[in-house]
Amino acid sequence: MLCIPFNRPFTIGTEFERIQQSIENGHFSGDGFFTKKCHALLEETLLVPKALLTTSCTHALEIAALLLNIQSGDEVIVPSFTFVSTVNAFVLRDATPVFIDIRPDTFNLNEAKLEQLITPRTKAIVPVHYAGVGCEMEAIIQIAEHYGVPVVEDNAHGLFGKYKQKYLGTFGSLATQSFHETKNFSCGEGGALIINDQEYIERAEIIREKGTNRSRFFRGQVDKYTWVDLGSSYLPSDMLAAFLYAQLEARQEIQARRRQIWNYYSSNLQDWALSRGIRLPIVPAHCEQTYHMFYLLMPSLKLRSALIAHLKAKGIHSTFHYLPLHLSDMGRFFGGKEGDCPVTESVSDRLLRLPFYNDLTESDQSRVVAAIKDFSEFF
Repeated sequence: MLCIPFNRPFTIGTEFERIQQSIENGHFSGDGFFTKKCHALLEETLLVPKALLTTSCTHALEIAALLLNIQSGDEVIVPSFTFVSTVNAFVLRDATPVFIDIRPDTFNLNEAKLEQLITPRTKAIVPVHYAGVGCEMEAIIQIAEHYGVPVVEDNAHGLFGKYKQKYLGTFGSLATQSFHETKNFSCGEGGALIINDQEYIERAEIIREKGTNRSRFFRGQVDKYTWVDLGSSYLPSDMLAAFLYAQLEARQEIQARRRQIWNYYSSNLQDWALSRGIRLPIVPAHCEQTYHMFYLLMPSLKLRSALIAHLKAKGIHSTFHYLPLHLSDMGRFFGGKEGDCPVTESVSDRLLRLPFYNDLTESDQSRVVAAIKDFSEFF
């Protein structure tokens, strides 16, 4: 019997045609025809002033840190329950991360704990829309505006998701997207910076273009371009943008399929989970999720480990997710200790993610569900 992987890269079928067009255009490097098409699609769909493709979501976060002039002594509030890139981008600018715990329902930044962590040194708040379910952005933005602190949304999971009918990634001054192969829309490796505050647009273009005013030169605004600021090479190849554009064109089809996958797990596991004290994902009524993942919150670490082993024996790859950043080696270097983020510590030990990718078949999902229901060793 074939193994069911946790993730598998997906093609919609028109990627190679778009890449061929890119090759025929004769522009292989960044900011070519398809890069601009991606920019326009994101800007027009999300109704944002500017979108810029980057080589990764990590690099989009690094640009955000540069735009906010993050430097030594500054503090940045980030959830402990996130990928390391969320923190690294700011630590690279010599900032100190201030780890905040998560809500027990959505596993998003707990807005009720936010205000007490803000100090005169706080220079950014970075909410992460976990699993493509929106953080409580109304409260977060209200607190941030009261203290004059910019918000950078890490929206790696949440492209085209909504909070109170507004797209995720359009609340903060800046937001970042991921197009890694594990995401709903992919070009293998890639990302985007979403700019909602127009004052950052010109400098973002400069930083993204190695610190030069090259973009202004190509628009005819200057007669030559030169080095004017900090920066690096953050432009993806236009061939990668062509691949991505094919997937973004098919976004409704892709999301509809992922919704089917998520709903199959939910409807077929709900009763089983409820009777065993296992929790399925919670999506508040005011949030439109992106169907990025499906997980089980097990009652204990022992049960989670046993279920992962049980599924593996049946050729099904499941996995845990983030480890608490505040308890990592680097997190402890910045003062993190056990008990700082109790919900994060508990969830991290118990969360189990099921196979989830765009072309996961119902037959394979049926195998996963049957194997889970066959897990009776500890019940």
